[in-house]
Parts: sequence; structure tokens; C-alpha cells
Amino acid sequence: MSDAALRLTDVACLRGGRMLFRGVSLTLGPGESALLTGPNGVGKSSLLRLCAGLLPAFAGTVDRRGGIALTDERLALDMDLPLATALAFWAQLDRAEPEAVSAALDAMALTRLADVPVRMLSTGQRKRAMLARVIASNAPIWLLDEPGNGLDSASTDLLGAAVAAHLASGGIVVAASHQPLPMTAPLTLALADYLPGALEDTL
Repeated sequence: MSDAALRLTDVACLRGGRMLFRGVSLTLGPGESALLTGPNGVGKSSLLRLCAGLLPAFAGTVDRRGGIALTDERLALDMDLPLATALAFWAQLDRAEPEAVSAALDAMALTRLADVPVRMLSTGQRKRAMLARVIASNAPIWLLDEPGNGLDSASTDLLGAAVAAHLASGGIVVAASHQPLPMTAPLTLALADYLPGALEDTL
């Protein structure tokens, strides 16, 4: 993961005829992280999707080096499959190592639930399963949308440990959250500072 990189240069996002933000620049290399903050509707999720290549930038450029793993409010796991099997489906698509799923289950304290159908998991367990999918992907760039939602304090500690391990291995993490996250000294990007009106006030 030592060559992972994510760079945004003067990025703007237009959705539904409304300019969410503009002028956003961000450069992250191996072992670096960023925390996107701001109220609901400010564009945190949209910026993550721009980083993932799922939304086009209205202006500016997004350059990335390395695979992307995104987690948001959608579980994206087959509800009828056992958890380990559902995770293995995505790990195979991501060309991850065979042991990646078991390592991800262990990281999120889900090993004992490996044979349980996804539909039977609790809300908190499903959230940890979403994070396990990201871990198992072996992608160098993690994009996490409100990863702390639905997690108790013990599960939040697991999230913090997983993020720390990923950064230590040369990965990159960009997280959007309206609550504190267990991330050590991330670059903080307050999207409210990039609203069109906010920018005009500084001119």
C-alpha cells in the first residue's frame, strides 16, 4: 500500500441543481487520514462518492492511486447468505487473499457469527459487518461514511484499532462523521467552510 494516494484539486459538487461545495482541495499519501465534518446536507457523503468515482466532479479534479473501499448506509451484503459467505463474495471480487475474510471477521469481533445469515444480525452487528467488508477488500483507500453510527463503545474501539492498523500499513482513510471518531490526528476538513456563500464572504 506504500504508493497509495488521493488528491482533490479545487473540487466542486453540483447535485439537483444545487452547488453543495466548491474549492475543496485535499492531498493524502500513505498512512494519512482525513475527517470530513459538518451538519447533515453539507455534502460529506457526496464528497466521499466523488472520491470513489461514483459521482462526477462539477469542477476540479480527483486523482487516486490504489483501490477504493466505500461503506455508507447500505449494507451491500446478501441477506440470505451466512455472513462469512457474503463477505467472501466481495473479497473474491476485490481479489483479496483467501484469509482476508477470517481476518476481517476477527477484527470486528464477528467470528462467532460467521455462519449466521446476514438477515439475522442486529443493527450493530450489521454495521460491524459493513466495516468487515471494507477490511476484507484489501483496498488501500478506505472511504467511511458515518462509520460510528450504531456502534457501542466496544465496537467503536474495534473501529479505531482497524483504522490504526490500516494507516500503519500505509493505507489511507477518509471518514465523514458528525461525531468524534477514534482517529489519531486526522486532517480535518469542515465542509461548511466550502459552501458557495462561505467562500463568497471571504472574497
